[in-house]
Amino acid sequence: MQTRELQLKAIERLLNIMDDLREKCPWDQKQTMESLRHLTIEEVYELGDAILDDDLMEIKKELGDVLLHIVFYAKIGSEKKAFDIADVANGICDKLISRHPHIYGDAQVSTAEEVKQNWEKLKLQEGNKSVLGGVPKSLPALVKASRIQEKVQGVGFDWDNRADVWNKVKEELDEFEQEVNLNQTDKMEEEFGDVLFSLINYARFLKINPETALERTNKKFISRFQYIEQKASDLGKTITDMNLEEMDRYWNEAKKLKINL
Repeated sequence: MQTRELQLKAIERLLNIMDDLREKCPWDQKQTMESLRHLTIEEVYELGDAILDDDLMEIKKELGDVLLHIVFYAKIGSEKKAFDIADVANGICDKLISRHPHIYGDAQVSTAEEVKQNWEKLKLQEGNKSVLGGVPKSLPALVKASRIQEKVQGVGFDWDNRADVWNKVKEELDEFEQEVNLNQTDKMEEEFGDVLFSLINYARFLKINPETALERTNKKFISRFQYIEQKASDLGKTITDMNLEEMDRYWNEAKKLKINL
C-alpha cells in the first residue's frame, strides 16, 4: 500500500493531467457535464459488474475511471467559477462530520441501524422537505424501490417483522392473480408493480440486495444459455436449429455443471 504522501501525490498527478487534457486535447476540450453524464453512468455500471465478479484488479481499474470523471466534473466546475475539487472534497468532509455526531460529537449509538436513523433525521434538520427528497428520479425502478424503503425505514415507517411482510407479499400475489384472471391489463400492471415492491421489501428484511440478486440471476441465465449455444455449435447447428427438448437437456446439463459465471 502507498503511504499517505504518495497517495496525495497520485491525486495531484491526476489533477495535473486533467489540466493538460482540458488545455491540449480536442476531445477533452469539447466535453461538458451533460456530454459526460451518460459515460459516467456507464462507468459506474462497469464498476458494479467488477464488484459482482469480485475481480479486485478490475475494481481498481473501474474506480480509476470513476475518479477521472469526478475530477473532470470538478475541472469544468472550476472553469465556470462555480466550484473546484477542493470544494467537492471539503463539501463531503463537512457532510460526513455533520452526519456522524456519534464520532465528531456527543451523540450515542450502538448499532448500524441507529446510525441510519440518525442520518435521516439529520437530513430533515438540514432543511430537506421530505425523507424521500434525496431519491434520484432517474434511478432504475428496482433500485429506487429499495432506496425508498430504506429511507422510510430510517424514520420508523416499517413493518414489525418479516412474517408480516411475507403475508403482504402473498396478499399482493393474490390481488395480481385476480386481475390476471379478469384480464384487466392496466390493473395487472399495477398489481404486478405491487408484487415487486412487496418482494423488494421482503428482501430487505432478509438482508438481501434485490438489485444484486437479480443481476446474479441475469449473469447465471446468460452463462447457461451461452452453454446451450456452444453445444449447438459443437453439433454443427445454430441455436435456432435446436428444439425445446434439446435446449432443456443442455440447460439442465449446465445446471449440473454449475455453470453460473
